[in-house]
Amino acid sequence: MLKKDTRYYFFSGKGGVGKTSIATATALQFAKNKNKTLIISTDPAHSLSDSFEVKIGGEIKKLTKNLFAVEIDPEKAAEEYKKKLTPEIEKIESLKDMGLDSVFDTVGNAPGIDEIAAFDKFLQYLNSKDYDVIVFDTAPTGHALRFLSLPDVLDSWIGRVIKIRMKLSGVINIFKKLLPFTEESPSIGTEHLEEIKKRIEEARKTLSNPDKTHYNIVMIPEEMSIAESERAVNTLKSYGIPVKTIIINQIIPENPRCDFCTEKRRLQLKRIESIRKKFRNFKIIEIPLFKEEIKGFSALEKLGRYLISKP
Repeated sequence: MLKKDTRYYFFSGKGGVGKTSIATATALQFAKNKNKTLIISTDPAHSLSDSFEVKIGGEIKKLTKNLFAVEIDPEKAAEEYKKKLTPEIEKIESLKDMGLDSVFDTVGNAPGIDEIAAFDKFLQYLNSKDYDVIVFDTAPTGHALRFLSLPDVLDSWIGRVIKIRMKLSGVINIFKKLLPFTEESPSIGTEHLEEIKKRIEEARKTLSNPDKTHYNIVMIPEEMSIAESERAVNTLKSYGIPVKTIIINQIIPENPRCDFCTEKRRLQLKRIESIRKKFRNFKIIEIPLFKEEIKGFSALEKLGRYLISKP
């Protein structure tokens, strides 16, 4: 029997809308339905451990049968990335003498290097063939969009660095010829950069493939959340990333005995009607506000009943 291609589910939204709870509940449901599932947090304020009430960390951890989780640590990923990308300047005295060490300092400390490093780690998981489903609990919308736009940024950035490195490789070869008895200079190869470029192209294809990638926007029925979600959908569309589902979370249940609840629900229903019009071409899932906090496997299973086979 041929193994099916891995499916990818992204959950994104404004901070505080409950996307981590929805992502974890979805992952748990996939696992219960006999899909080998990995859930990944790319949010610096990791909430997976809190949601599952299990310490997870930066290495893949098995939580239950068919369910695995990992939290990408941006700082750790950046350090690992710098070690792979930045040459050992101290060993290349010739570059120091030419004043070129600042070029590599710039590379290693470039603005957004932590996001680039996290994206590098993200690409590794995106190409994994070990799981039926991979769920991404992304950072709040603004950061997530910048994260997903990195293929374009990184491709251009890498292109410039490759040219610099190739030029420097030529400089070092000249030094070797002039000073043949000097200590061997370390390699400044471009293999790692070329490998990342290749994976970026593969990631673009995967992220824009609606049969593989399912991007879900989580919102609450409030004006700010609606406006941000609308911007997110338009931005994702500009990058060719398909949004499948709009999830409206924290809808107050009907309660005639509570005047405050009734008024709050009336305002929410008005917003929900607006959401249905704005996003009429999307699948819309409505989830009630639960009286208990959504933490732990029991609460996540309860939430998951609203999400089974829907995202």
